[in-house]
Amino acid sequence: MTQTSASTRPPGPATPTALSILRRSPATLTLLVLTIAIFALQSLSGLIFGFDMLLALGAKMNGAIRAGEYWRLVTPIFLHVNLLHLGVNMYSLYALGPAVERFFRSRRMLVLYLLSGVAGAVFSLAFSAAPSVGASGAIFGLLGALGTFLFIHRQAFGRTGQAHLRQIALVAVLNLALGLSPGIDNWSHLGGLLAGVALTWTLGPRYQPVLDDGERIHFSDSRPWTTVRARAMLAALTLALLALLVIASPYSP
Repeated sequence: MTQTSASTRPPGPATPTALSILRRSPATLTLLVLTIAIFALQSLSGLIFGFDMLLALGAKMNGAIRAGEYWRLVTPIFLHVNLLHLGVNMYSLYALGPAVERFFRSRRMLVLYLLSGVAGAVFSLAFSAAPSVGASGAIFGLLGALGTFLFIHRQAFGRTGQAHLRQIALVAVLNLALGLSPGIDNWSHLGGLLAGVALTWTLGPRYQPVLDDGERIHFSDSRPWTTVRARAMLAALTLALLALLVIASPYSP
């Protein structure tokens, strides 16, 4: 028999509010506050030094990464070029983050966000010579994770889940199509999306119906975070090895 965690009913997809983020989505809130604070530091550095020092030191730049500045595969997740760029990505995080966090819980959602963001940077490194920054790769990871989760649990969520799944697929296709516009790093979007899908298949939660003592059916996660932490470490190691292969490849731009 599969071991289950404490019985809990999986929440249905819902539009989050600011109150729900504060109360039930600490990882999403932390990411929002941290990213906005970093943008404030970017703006401050521009006022003090006459240029955006954080952007210069942290953007995804192929030559700098190949020269050994490997942190540039992580730092772009938290950097943005202007207020509009920040606003679009933070609204997307606000819209998607709480739903993913309610299903995946905070630690797993945070790991998913960061690994998807790094995967986006690795894809961009492999296929695009242009510098880039932004949280969109990580956000596409959340989009892929939520869509994959709903697909896996489509019978449990019924027609409502299927409708949300179609909406998510449409949003992904439209955003990838918009990413074909000049100045948009669509490779980062694609890398984050694929990472979100793959990570959900390999270490995402699996809710199953459980009959409690009162003979009521609840849903319990049969694959809680404690059972997949080793898989998350393996995924991070695999991503690091992939990044090293891309860095060493003579064919990447």
